[in-house]
Amino acid sequence: MPTDEAQARARTAGLDLIEISPTAQPPVCKIGDYGRMKYELSKKEKDTRKKQRNFELREVKLRPKIEQHDYETKARMAERLLQDGSKIKVTIMFRGREITYTAFGKRLLDRMAEDMTPLAIVEREARLEGRNMFMILAPRVVPTGPPKFSSIRDAEKEKEHKAGGHAPEHVDDDHEEDHDDDIDDVDDHDDNETEASPEEQVSAQDQNA
Repeated sequence: MPTDEAQARARTAGLDLIEISPTAQPPVCKIGDYGRMKYELSKKEKDTRKKQRNFELREVKLRPKIEQHDYETKARMAERLLQDGSKIKVTIMFRGREITYTAFGKRLLDRMAEDMTPLAIVEREARLEGRNMFMILAPRVVPTGPPKFSSIRDAEKEKEHKAGGHAPEHVDDDHEEDHDDDIDDVDDHDDNETEASPEEQVSAQDQNA
């Protein structure tokens, strides 16, 4: 209908003539409360922002000479952060003359990236800044597999639980103690034979004389 007639209808209803699709031919409008419509749109946008997952950058620090157990602990921490939806910055800290061996740090970062492959992708390749080398890993939208180190730990815990805790280790200790007792008995027997041998030698000398 003509624009003037549409505006007259809106005024009669005490509402506004709201343009919905200005690019359509002819343009599409509706009669409604413009203030209420703006309020509902802002509320919907706010709810959408709440539902969006914010990617927080967290840092995991390593040393070039890190031990295997400490590395696994750091790797499990990285897996947990990635599963929570956070990006992680993996940093290698060089101290003193360690800065001359940056190749060790690069290999360590490559190893971490490979271990995190099921959960993360490399967003920023390893680079050296000052005395630190770092890379950034971002969580995958859909993981390609289970976390490597967390799964191993869970499997070990389940195995220990099925085995009844540390009972097998106690049985082995008893077995080893029994085995040690057997060895001690054999040693005592050998000692007795050694103590008797001088008398036998004396008797042999008498016989020879």
